[in-house]
Amino acid sequence: MKLDSTIAAVVTGAASGLGAATARALAEQGVKVAIFDLQEEKGEAIAREIGGTFCKVNVTDDASVDAAFAKARAAHGQERILVNCAGTANAIKTVSRDKETGEIRTFPMDAFKFIIELNLIGTFRCIARSAAGMLTLDPLDEFGERGAIVNTASVAAEDGQIGQAAYSASKGGVVGMTLPIARDLMNEGIRVNTILPGIFETPLMKALPEKAQVALAASVPFPKRLGKPEEYAKMALFMIETGYMNGEDVRLDGAIRMPPR
Repeated sequence: MKLDSTIAAVVTGAASGLGAATARALAEQGVKVAIFDLQEEKGEAIAREIGGTFCKVNVTDDASVDAAFAKARAAHGQERILVNCAGTANAIKTVSRDKETGEIRTFPMDAFKFIIELNLIGTFRCIARSAAGMLTLDPLDEFGERGAIVNTASVAAEDGQIGQAAYSASKGGVVGMTLPIARDLMNEGIRVNTILPGIFETPLMKALPEKAQVALAASVPFPKRLGKPEEYAKMALFMIETGYMNGEDVRLDGAIRMPPR
């Protein structure tokens, strides 16, 4: 897909981190970008910066997602690109024992469900809504390409750490549904790919003590640093622009394989 001003895109979780970098990279190519996020102040600021449209949206809610897509399409037309970056994590063991009292605690099911709802079901909800809109578009080329979707999983999908049962399950689900969705959409000319980022310079990482950030960077085989959001954005644009890229899950991690903790 050729990126220019005739193309519209939606990027979820685009008020910061990986999503913001991707929104900027798309806008630099002339693409009209809608910022989907709950963070209103930051999202509006990114939208002003890139000449895009901010849509306040909760990806766990059908009505919120439908309203956001309607607003984005009213501003820019039907999107041909969807990049899913909305998500979060928690760190809770399946069961744990209090060191002082010996009390045994189990993973709160509401906390587990929330991560699945946001990271996995929220991603699928946006895919389904966006793909339905893409089906109304005319193909861009003789092969019938109508659109491209990029999802965000994590290296935790393959080597989750202690306390990442919910997070790994949600991201593993994103990886697992990539190929089936690509097959579902193959006759409609919509490609679907997923990036599995390693340890990146996101707001979550920047909130850690500097010592912790240095230790995490040192754990990466090469290059020994945290990933940059702009590198994620480059991978996303590669997946969008490369027509033969479909149904793939790609690690972007400096060759790291996460230890148990």
